[in-house]
Amino acid sequence: MRLLIIGSGGVGQSVAMIIKRAGKEGEWAEKVILADYNRSRAEEVAARCGDPRFIAEQVDARDGGSIRKLIDKHSINYVLNAVEPSFNENIFDTCFECGVDYMDCAMTLSKRHPEKPFELTHIKLGDYQFARHEEWEKAGLMALVGSGVEPGMADVFARYAAEHLFDTIDEVNVRDGDNYDIPGHEGVAFGFSIWTTIEECLNPPVIWEKDRGWYCTEPFSEPEIFSFPGGIGDVEVINVEHEEVLLVPRVIDCNRVTFKFGVPREMRTLLLNLQQCGMDDAERKVKVGDSEITPRDFLVKVVPDPQELAQKMIGKGCAGTWVTGTKDGLRRSVYLYQVTDNQECYRKYGTNSVVAQTAVGPVIMLELIARGIWKKRGVHGPESFDPEPYIERMAKYEFPAGMQEKDSEYAEMLNEKRIIEIIE
Repeated sequence: MRLLIIGSGGVGQSVAMIIKRAGKEGEWAEKVILADYNRSRAEEVAARCGDPRFIAEQVDARDGGSIRKLIDKHSINYVLNAVEPSFNENIFDTCFECGVDYMDCAMTLSKRHPEKPFELTHIKLGDYQFARHEEWEKAGLMALVGSGVEPGMADVFARYAAEHLFDTIDEVNVRDGDNYDIPGHEGVAFGFSIWTTIEECLNPPVIWEKDRGWYCTEPFSEPEIFSFPGGIGDVEVINVEHEEVLLVPRVIDCNRVTFKFGVPREMRTLLLNLQQCGMDDAERKVKVGDSEITPRDFLVKVVPDPQELAQKMIGKGCAGTWVTGTKDGLRRSVYLYQVTDNQECYRKYGTNSVVAQTAVGPVIMLELIARGIWKKRGVHGPESFDPEPYIERMAKYEFPAGMQEKDSEYAEMLNEKRIIEIIE
């Protein structure tokens, strides 16, 4: 595979480093072009890799011509979009025009309903891409969308549960929590892309129910306490707009899909305050001196960079999918997950655990595609593919999966069976 990675920030760097650390197992990547608007940033990542396969280039993700030049120059046959989702439409369309396959970590953006934003959906995440499924299919091209950790790994977990752990599924509930702390740091701290955090947290969250379809609720609604493994423990999680809710019910037969994330109360207050004073706006441009910038882009410039805070942050993050349903006539509840330690990720990849977790999903999927194991024409999410080879490779790439059998009738049966086996 001759791979073009557009964006050499945290996710792009992590992707490159994970491929590099895989050694011979990562040789499916014949050439990796690290492209960024800031060429020096791409050069820094390429130098860190210390491998002639990794080549730095400059690119303008808003300019299709700039992307096309790199595709032609390096005979690219696959593009990984690792920049903010505001660039997705242009990169997605350019790949189609160039006849190359495409992957992103987060789908094209939504637009809220103009009259009832907290009840009805309008333009949903990924609508722009799925509307072009037939065009991609007829062209013999594949676009794999929502391929990070959440969405991405979480969708693979849902498919695995449907195929191997349940006879019927009631709910697919993605749950994300952590116990991160930055000793000595005061003030605002974003663990992931500032732009994307504002986008997904302040947009109306989407829920899917079989008898109702997709509908919206208010930001930070329906708080619940979820107990996370890996020593993280109980975390309050709330509804957040996320791609899994738009992806999973397209493929997996279930009754309900939700996404909840552990956003600390002080961060929720900050985000709501930013919204009230218009600092979340990503469209309106304000003239500052001789330049124009959106309020959200201004925040990205002045708020502490998650990359800079990564080396100080301690703790673990857990991403996973909580599935409920029936197995052998008994109620069952299972949480499939991946726990990552921040300091360990910083030592290995030079990035925080949030972006490293996001990056390993595309790396595994790219390998499966390069080896011809995953292949479908058209626009698809990760839940459309065989989950077993993905989960088998998670440990190889140093991000092993875990499974927690939660309290249920099925869990009681398993416990009774173990006791009987011990006695016998």
